[in-house]
Amino acid sequence: MSDEPVTSAPIPGFHAVVPAGGAGTRLWPLSRAGHPKFLLDLTGTGRTLLQATVDRLEPLTGPAGVVVVTGVRHAAAVAEQVPSLGVGEDHARLLVEPSPRDSMAAIGLAAAVLLERHGPDVVLGSFAADHVIDRTHEFHAAVREAVAAAREGFVVTIGIAATGPSTAFGYVRQAGPLGVPAAPSARHVAGFTEKPDAQTAAEYLATGEYRWNAGMFVVRAAVLLDHLARELPALAAGLREIAAAWDSPARDEVLARVWPGLTKIAIDHAIAEPVAAAGGVAVVPGAFGWDDVGDFASLAGLLGSDTLGEPAAVLRVAADGAFVVPAAGRTVAVVGVPDAVVVDTPDALLVTTRARAQDVKAAVDGWRTVGREDLL
Repeated sequence: MSDEPVTSAPIPGFHAVVPAGGAGTRLWPLSRAGHPKFLLDLTGTGRTLLQATVDRLEPLTGPAGVVVVTGVRHAAAVAEQVPSLGVGEDHARLLVEPSPRDSMAAIGLAAAVLLERHGPDVVLGSFAADHVIDRTHEFHAAVREAVAAAREGFVVTIGIAATGPSTAFGYVRQAGPLGVPAAPSARHVAGFTEKPDAQTAAEYLATGEYRWNAGMFVVRAAVLLDHLARELPALAAGLREIAAAWDSPARDEVLARVWPGLTKIAIDHAIAEPVAAAGGVAVVPGAFGWDDVGDFASLAGLLGSDTLGEPAAVLRVAADGAFVVPAAGRTVAVVGVPDAVVVDTPDALLVTTRARAQDVKAAVDGWRTVGREDLL
């Protein structure tokens, strides 16, 4: 992880939106629905992924410029971890969803509230709560370019330099230069692609035109909601109605009436893909390190260690590369199983391999099928 000092000054009129949801099922049993990965310190820094995200963004926005959108189940923990959100104050920056409606509703709600509070020139950037970023100064430089491009009316994403033909990420295809002087590296986006197979991913990287899509979007709030009004008018209207009541006594009544009927859709499908097809999306290449901590193999690589926790509690015999999390406090011995993954928690034990780490979600689905909600 980078220790470089952050020297970026706040960007006028810029606010960061942090959607904090999901259960991180590929990191089960560490990550659970009630205490998901963004609330955990997975990097050994003493800060959770959510706290590290806010730490990284506040220099760009100022201390009052970060908005977190989360569900009722996690609201108390988020408020405890990030007291700067001003919970209970007028214009508090913790927006609590009554139920999950996917990323478009979460980000759109924040956009509509910011538009109500700050007017049509406000620019927002959406950044997931559970990603790890290295070389913060490079991240800040990319966001600054993205804001400049967003002020020209574009929906802007930040493309990550692929380190290999991963099948775990979506891809964004770059086209010609955008031509915005304050965003010299920005390019038009030719399109987005969902997670490809390995051969297709390798073909993408061979062209030099593709970058990983990390789901970071920077856009003027008014532009985002105008696009949404064209693509999904009922969703846009519902979000605007909720936002108009957000800072008033009518909030609870309007939320209860409108929120359950909102379309459940990801921002990629609702906005990024159709707007890119119309030429309205740009990409800024990011020169920073990025990881979405998507599974235990990813976490092991990120840590640069074969143990998360107390190394003295783990013994390996002919088990090179075995990744162990002795979270239950017990001693763990791995014998003759190279590249194993062993995660020992007080109520659940996971045994898999690094190669099958993406399949851990299937275990969560299996326990759900047999009614073991206590494990989820």
